[in-house]
Amino acid sequence: MLVILIALMSLAALWLGTRAAVTASTTRPVEGLPRVTVQEGDTLWEIAVSTGGKGDPGGVVREIMDLNGLPDPLIRPGTTLYLPRDVPGQ
Repeated sequence: MLVILIALMSLAALWLGTRAAVTASTTRPVEGLPRVTVQEGDTLWEIAVSTGGKGDPGGVVREIMDLNGLPDPLIRPGTTLYLPRDVPGQ
């Protein structure tokens, strides 16, 4: 019985964690910044690479996370993400 209770509590915590990632809140002004709507299968890494930036996309991933107030790199389809203004090709 205790095992079932622990399993249910773990599933509830997982569900709540994924629900919190649905909407990205912004921490800086975003007016006029380029944005992208997350599609099924997108990752922050792929979005950073597709922006056309040179070098390691890890820095762009961190900027996107900071700009959109993301606590982790989990993104959900339908979420609008703002991109840094200085990203080439935007």
